[in-house]
Amino acid sequence: MPAVDKLLLEEALQDSPQTRSLLSVFEEDAGTLTEYTNQLLQAMQRVYGAQNEMCLATQQLSKQLLAYEKQHFALGKGDEEVISTLHYFSKVVDELNILHSELAKQLADTMVLPIIQFREKDLTEVSTLKDLFGLASNEHDVSMAKYSRLPKRKENEKLKAEVAKEVANARRKQHLSSLQYYCALNALQYRKRVAMMEPMLGYTRGQINFFKKGAEMFSKRMDSFLSSVSDMVQSIQGELDAEAEKMRISQQDLIAVNESVYTPDSDVISPAINRNLIQKAGYLNLRNKTGLVTTTWERLYFFTQGGNLMCQPRGAVAGGLIQDLDNCSVMAVDCEDRRYCFQITTPTGKVGITLQAESKKEYEEWICAINNISRQIYLTDNPEAAAIKLNQTALQAVTPITSLGKKHEVQHPSQTVKNMENDEVIPGGSAGIQDSTQLIAPGTPIQFDIVLPAMEFLDQNRGGRHANPFGESEDSSKDEEEDSLLQQMFVVRFLGSMAVQSDETCEVIYEAMRQVLAARAIHNIFRMTESHLMVTSKNLRLIDPQTQVTRASFELTTVTQFAAHQENRRLIGFVIHLSDTLGEESMSAYVFESNTEGEKICYAISLGKEIIEAQRDPEALAQLMKSVPLTNDGKFMLLHDLSEEDGTMHEGGEESEA
Repeated sequence: MPAVDKLLLEEALQDSPQTRSLLSVFEEDAGTLTEYTNQLLQAMQRVYGAQNEMCLATQQLSKQLLAYEKQHFALGKGDEEVISTLHYFSKVVDELNILHSELAKQLADTMVLPIIQFREKDLTEVSTLKDLFGLASNEHDVSMAKYSRLPKRKENEKLKAEVAKEVANARRKQHLSSLQYYCALNALQYRKRVAMMEPMLGYTRGQINFFKKGAEMFSKRMDSFLSSVSDMVQSIQGELDAEAEKMRISQQDLIAVNESVYTPDSDVISPAINRNLIQKAGYLNLRNKTGLVTTTWERLYFFTQGGNLMCQPRGAVAGGLIQDLDNCSVMAVDCEDRRYCFQITTPTGKVGITLQAESKKEYEEWICAINNISRQIYLTDNPEAAAIKLNQTALQAVTPITSLGKKHEVQHPSQTVKNMENDEVIPGGSAGIQDSTQLIAPGTPIQFDIVLPAMEFLDQNRGGRHANPFGESEDSSKDEEEDSLLQQMFVVRFLGSMAVQSDETCEVIYEAMRQVLAARAIHNIFRMTESHLMVTSKNLRLIDPQTQVTRASFELTTVTQFAAHQENRRLIGFVIHLSDTLGEESMSAYVFESNTEGEKICYAISLGKEIIEAQRDPEALAQLMKSVPLTNDGKFMLLHDLSEEDGTMHEGGEESEA
């Protein structure tokens, strides 16, 4: 060790300027040592605090490793191997925690405590002695100044003796404090070296002891375990790398698609539309009424499930039923100046919900899918084939049909037309088969909105009494219903009407059906007006289901042909033959879609025409009343066999189909 600088005790009494200068150097050294010691103590306390925190952290880590097994992971299948490995690691962490606790205790005893003792004992002692030395020096200076002011001529021996005694005491006190102060400063030069090395010696020994015990505890039994865990981690990392590469390639492929997949309604002119869907899912905007005149639109996820339309908000676990689609109708609507809106109406005519699609393709596919589902195609053995067959009529629009001779030759009530003048029954199939151009003139316009929708009718007549645009009053309709021997009501949706050139056979109705459906498919017309078709022994009336106002009325005697579609049983059509006052005749075919089989409507029309004929002959009417069941109030019912086929015949013979 190099020599240590010292303050000479012999020079303490003389207290020369040289001694004072050297003393200032020792005091500066002591001040620097005090500042450094405080910083070193903070660093060592931080190490000790970190070690204590390590003990608490490892203890908490062990608990968390054991808690993994108790977590309810939604995708926790196959974690048994991970759970067992974490259990073993928890035991290892507990054992390491014991070693960390021992290390923390050693650091407190051998590192932090010595430096604290050095600061509190040695440095504090030097600081105290410095203060005492300063006070003694000041007292000595004061006494010497007093002694120096004693008068020379008139000396007072008594005063002189007292002052001299005071100087001697002050000088003795200064000498004693300086000796103690010098000794403390000299000793500090040795103690600071010990104080700097002893804590680090304790720290190093503690760390070596910690690692030595850890090596003895784990080196033998941990090698194989750590090796197996390392292999497992590498295997999982390899699987992750392979999966990441697959996802990267897949991501590149998905990003490389056409920009149109991001743009809504990218192909407005000719979108690829699938009209044979029996399932559909996607986001739609739902219209909600928030007040009398205010509405809001909410973007929700909709999907079909069987015959139900389901709605699932974002974040919800499952969807909820929002609309039953069986026997419902769907039509395009104009709503709040928004595009691609459509409305679903219940079988009873009540307006259901209004939805908006984001593109023309989605808009038309949703309407087609709901139309297919409403016909309960999903209940068949092969729904896809049934949907294709259902839309086959529309798809045949590109192929002109010159002959309808391939139709079934089975005789139906709808194929029988009575000749009113000769009382002869002319089967529909007995007439000669005509070319389609002879039945309907090429280019004949088709009318899709012959009757007003209910809401438009209400808007036109709001604020006053309902007026019938066809000249009928409600009171006269009720009187006719009471006088009529036949009253049958059916729920129908108007598809279209067009002028025809012949009413000799039912083929004109089939051709009208084909052209109306084809035109709807080609021009993407999905809007249909729902009405109640009332068949009486006098006329056919279309009644608004909401206002109960008659929209249109046709005398039964003007119905010359009526038939149901041979394949799609829910399609029904009839031909109206009218003559004006000038003697000019006009014939028009009307096509409807019903909720029940069209044969039942045809039977009701046929029965009404038979009643008209029988009313001319009382005996014939009596014979007819014997052959057909009557209700309690003397009105005709539908035959049981037709009613039971549809499953709509109620107990007691109800008259209404709706």
